[in-house]
Amino acid sequence: MAITLKHLEAFIMVSDLSSFRHAAERLHTTQPNISTRITALETLLGHQLLERDAGSVRLTHKGRELLVHARMVLAQRDNLIDAASANTLLDGTLRLGVTELIIQTWLSDFLAAIKRDMPNITVELTAGMSQNLSSILFDKTIDLSFQNGPFDRTTSGQIALGEYLMVWVCATKQSSTRPEDMTKHPILTLNRTTELYAEISTHFEALSGSKTHLVPNSNLVACHHMVRHNMGIAALPLTLVRDDLASGTLHRIPYTWVPAPLRFMARYEIERAPLYVTKAAALAAQVASIYNKN
Repeated sequence: MAITLKHLEAFIMVSDLSSFRHAAERLHTTQPNISTRITALETLLGHQLLERDAGSVRLTHKGRELLVHARMVLAQRDNLIDAASANTLLDGTLRLGVTELIIQTWLSDFLAAIKRDMPNITVELTAGMSQNLSSILFDKTIDLSFQNGPFDRTTSGQIALGEYLMVWVCATKQSSTRPEDMTKHPILTLNRTTELYAEISTHFEALSGSKTHLVPNSNLVACHHMVRHNMGIAALPLTLVRDDLASGTLHRIPYTWVPAPLRFMARYEIERAPLYVTKAAALAAQVASIYNKN
């Protein structure tokens, strides 16, 4: 019997996820198949690679040493595919995390580009707030995230996806630019743990001297819907409300201060990312750039 790429993929996946069950899910096979591949690889190499006890999985000293080489073998496979520009040979599941803003703007263009350039890649989508996407990125539930900063932890792979300017909007036109007039309205924003909430709260409480009525929401799309129903005012990304402003459904408030632009990044870990993850991140940057220019 010879060592196969399936042996190495199973070894790497179990090592990354610390679970035979999760590795089986990722590789679209069964847990017994993963166990069989690991056992076969250990027999062929003559070394125990993983310690299994009480439901936990840990790399042995030799396993940590050989994992580096296993990654190099798969990386060379990817390099061969890349050099041949044979993206149709890329096969796997891209677990992608995105915020609601990306869903409402250029996600469909990105998915179409993935289908065109890497037709054998399946995308599993998770939508959530940026801070939640960071958590599941670092616990390896997803491979790649499109999210806005600030970030409390860095990733080894990070590609800029552009920034989105914020504007104040309301359903009923108003011309006042005084902070005390702005704070007469409920201000719809993200939840209390976000940078946007803190930024808006600090600004108005410092200027108006009175407590600001902030209404936290799970995402900016929810804020958008509530503003359209005249339930308050909000600072929202211009790209999200551009059509509403053009049609007169919403009105821009000429208030001089706005929160900082939302800066988005594609984030992933280079050392454990298959080629299709790095290609997807680069493709996202291209798609976002085209969308932002339109």
